[in-house]
Amino acid sequence: MLKSYKELTVWQKAYGLCLDVYRVTASFPAEERYGLVSQVRRAAVSVPSNIAEGYGRKTTGEYVQLLHVAYASLCELETQMLLAVDLGFLRPEQADSLKGVIGDVERLLKALIESLKRKQSAT
Repeated sequence: MLKSYKELTVWQKAYGLCLDVYRVTASFPAEERYGLVSQVRRAAVSVPSNIAEGYGRKTTGEYVQLLHVAYASLCELETQMLLAVDLGFLRPEQADSLKGVIGDVERLLKALIESLKRKQSAT
């Protein structure tokens, strides 16, 4: 049994992704500070935050619901990364690296959601 959400591989990867996003967006144009930078960072922060919040909820249903919110934020983040590349704010190789981690987090989130749903239906 896990003692903390911090032991979840999906949370660890999502947290690392968030740190990476902060690093790459630091080089975005200053005029994007309150635009795309803010939006990208909020989406990135939302992923591990919702995983953690869900872990702390009382019911499995609440947990799953917040994992779905984390997944939606991950989709938002991926879209924003594509936009950043097309606008020339992010190099394609940086985006590819981020997309790889986004894919890892996506797979782990989906697996956790399915596992919790199976557990929920078994009770």
